[in-house]
Amino acid sequence: MLLVPYLVGVVRAGPSWAQVPLLVAWLAGYLLSYYVLLAIKTRRVSRVRRQLLTYAGLTVPAGLVAVVLRPELLTFAPVYAVLLGVNVWYAWHRSERGLVNGLASVVQGCLMVPVAAGAAGVVPLAVLEPFLLVLMYFVGTMLFVKTMVRKRGDERYFRASVAYHAVVVVAAGLIAWPLTGLFGWFLVRAVWLPHRKMTPKGVGMIEIANCVALLIAVIVLPS
Repeated sequence: MLLVPYLVGVVRAGPSWAQVPLLVAWLAGYLLSYYVLLAIKTRRVSRVRRQLLTYAGLTVPAGLVAVVLRPELLTFAPVYAVLLGVNVWYAWHRSERGLVNGLASVVQGCLMVPVAAGAAGVVPLAVLEPFLLVLMYFVGTMLFVKTMVRKRGDERYFRASVAYHAVVVVAAGLIAWPLTGLFGWFLVRAVWLPHRKMTPKGVGMIEIANCVALLIAVIVLPS
């Protein structure tokens, strides 16, 4: 979820020097947010002070360079602030596994499609379709993984996951009909795999393969 949206944005918009510090800020910022939320959850900043200083020391300078090169990237700041606020609320209440919190994290990751494109001077609307496709996939993946691990055996989550994937097959076909087959496979795995015994590692390997397939499919679509 960290690299696929970024790579989609880079490839669809074309490379730019601003995307280099953006990538550093994105990866380091993710690690920084992890430890910030951990500090909030545990109420013990001292336990992660070293990590906070380390990743802040990478995130802030890299982010400043990206913004200096492309000031328009600041337009995404309010959206990320709201989404991070959701993460903070759930971390404070020690319920970070909540569905809304997961959705907030997914949207943060998928927004890197227009952000990475914006670093090349491309407006968000120009990459709306790949953004939606990536978002639809990762929301579905979040639901699917829950049915395989933490919510395994929960019929409500299973039905919600299957229904969502069925709708997304149609939506993907309306956006780019060649992707109907790929999103059809995502539906099949949402229906079939929760009834099979699999380790979290096995589920992860399947989703890595799916990420690669999605990345290739979205990249080769006509602009």
